[in-house]
Amino acid sequence: MGTQAAISLNHLTKSYGKSRGILDISFEVFPGEVFGFLGPNGAGKTTAIRTLMGLIKASSGSAQILGVDALTSSPSIRARIGYLPGALSLYENYTAAQLLHFFSKMREKNCDQLIVEYAKRLDLDLHRKISELSKGNRQKIGVIQAFMHHPDVLFLDEPTSGLDPFAQREFEAMLEEVKARGAAVMLSSHVLSEVEHLASRVAIINEGKLLVVDQISALKDKALRTIDLFFDEPISVALFTSIPGIKDVIARGNLITCTVIGAETILLKVAVENNVISVQTHEPSLEEIFLHLVEKKVA
Repeated sequence: MGTQAAISLNHLTKSYGKSRGILDISFEVFPGEVFGFLGPNGAGKTTAIRTLMGLIKASSGSAQILGVDALTSSPSIRARIGYLPGALSLYENYTAAQLLHFFSKMREKNCDQLIVEYAKRLDLDLHRKISELSKGNRQKIGVIQAFMHHPDVLFLDEPTSGLDPFAQREFEAMLEEVKARGAAVMLSSHVLSEVEHLASRVAIINEGKLLVVDQISALKDKALRTIDLFFDEPISVALFTSIPGIKDVIARGNLITCTVIGAETILLKVAVENNVISVQTHEPSLEEIFLHLVEKKVA
């Protein structure tokens, strides 16, 4: 992963007056990184992406893409960006091939080979009119146009919406390929298991404000998790209730269940001293972490 940020937001704000936009958003995305961008509906994800793409004007703050001012950048930088919007709108009377070739000409790049390759991989009929295609097949066109010109930066807003499991698997392979060649990817999705699988870091926003930016692994380390301790005989919960970072200690026969935040060192030391037989840790998913952070902020 490169050390110079490919995407950089610095106190970026978009105000719609009384309506919510984004407020003081700052983070970076690096080359060779898939970066998850998460939030509930209406949190400001799409506003942030559209502002970075120059589709709407920022109220304040700044942003850079590939070292260039993203808010006033030239078409030459846009040609190095792949963008798949969440609300995909396509020319109904074109065939898939006609539309993709049209996009190629706009970018002044010959994408013929990759159009054919990606269409084959995603099982898309290039010769049917878009008006005849299902939502899933239209989404495949959106995916292809975002990837086909070998962009250095990709903004993907709900990219697997409508895709069948086979196309989703191929999309993930395509994403790994662009990551391997050093592209920076900003991935917004409501499928949190997908983000957990594909991304290493995430930003979570709610009501236009940034809640956290961190490694998924670090978020899991900081999050509440449940541990089951199995003993050869019933044991008193009093041994565990005073341990820092331990709460909700429950005894069920020979089983002690507790909730842990932070290091487990003292807990496991006490368990070993009392002849623990086995230990099971239930790690939180990204979805559980997301819900906890958003609900905590709302509360």
